[in-house]
Amino acid sequence: MINTGIWIDRQKAQFGSLIDEHETELLIASEVEEYNVKGGSRSKTPWGPQETVSESKYLERRKHQLKNYFHKIILAVHQSDAIAIYGPADTKIHFKEELKKNNKSIFEKIRIVKTEDKMTKNQFKALVRTFSNTINKI
Repeated sequence: MINTGIWIDRQKAQFGSLIDEHETELLIASEVEEYNVKGGSRSKTPWGPQETVSESKYLERRKHQLKNYFHKIILAVHQSDAIAIYGPADTKIHFKEELKKNNKSIFEKIRIVKTEDKMTKNQFKALVRTFSNTINKI
């Protein structure tokens, strides 16, 4: 039985899997760009036109980057029997929604979605072991 824990945010996804008491680790770095929308500029003529910034262009790019990031994560966990998703922000929820919409077979393997702040490698390993132990008892 393969039990996998994922700690996910927009910068990286950290995996820990237990396969018959053998631990494996994996780290996937995200290519999602952070952006700061700068304001447009006014023309030199008084009351002239103002350049606007198209925020939708940035949001659309981020959406595609997240979709590619989630696809890499799906490839890494597709053989898991039980999945726990942890993370500090909304990325874990967006990932769960993406699975629900486009990958039902993996969505059904999700057992826990929980908010967890940044953790050390050992704390994450302990969290995955605890998750695996509770799943194996069921």
